Amino acid sequence: MISISPIREPYSAVMTSYTVNASILLTDLPLLQRPAAVAAAGFTAVEFWWPFAVAVPTDPEIDAFVAAISDAGVQLSGLNFFAGNMPAGDRGLVSWVGRESEFRDNVEVVAGIGERLGCRGFNALYGLRTDGVAPEAADDLAVENLRRAADRIARLGGTVFLEPVSGAPAYPVKTAADALGVIEDVGADNLKLLADFYHLATNGDDVAAVIADHAAEFGHVQIADAPGRGQPGTGRLPLADWLAAATAGGYDGYVGLEYSDTSDNPFGWLPRTERA
Repeated sequence: MISISPIREPYSAVMTSYTVNASILLTDLPLLQRPAAVAAAGFTAVEFWWPFAVAVPTDPEIDAFVAAISDAGVQLSGLNFFAGNMPAGDRGLVSWVGRESEFRDNVEVVAGIGERLGCRGFNALYGLRTDGVAPEAADDLAVENLRRAADRIARLGGTVFLEPVSGAPAYPVKTAADALGVIEDVGADNLKLLADFYHLATNGDDVAAVIADHAAEFGHVQIADAPGRGQPGTGRLPLADWLAAATAGGYDGYVGLEYSDTSDNPFGWLPRTERA
């Protein structure tokens, strides 16, 4: 049996700026209606995985996405680069040999959206190992692509994130150490670790140690409880403690709510007065 402990008191003690990942939450609504729903729920910021089916969508598609966020009055705090067909299992183009031009073109589209909406955080999923491609070749391409993305995003004053991911055995960046090794190889000042506490914990990383050693270096933090990837309080993870430790350690950015919850009250764990 999973032990669910009360969390209002601990979370109330953590001064946090939350942003809602509207690619995994509020999925009962059409995507372009979700920014307004985020605002109606009392939040002031939203983040998305890549919201289009292709790397380079049409201008009207981009305009509609930008308008949905602007009209809702929320800040776009984070946006993923195109990651391939996520529902089919893809997890990024950064290391995908053969799709170099697609990633390069997408970087320009992402930067354009960032310029229009004042977004400064961009997540680049590394990609899966693929049959017939030497890991060394994939890793060399990843370094090249991340340097290119970091250079372009630096012109916005923005940051590129690299995220360890769980649930995809062929995804080679599973721990904070894996990501930090790639970041060191790339050598870009604006390439940072995305510390998703759910993914790190699920992959067996020592999350408390990662926070203690690297909180001030985090580019972004995301949370979900485990097991189940549900809202905080539905699993075993000491998320309140970890957030408090990250804040004490120097992290002062957004905390992305990236959990799955299709209930009528997906934000019930967090008092409304603490959402903005």
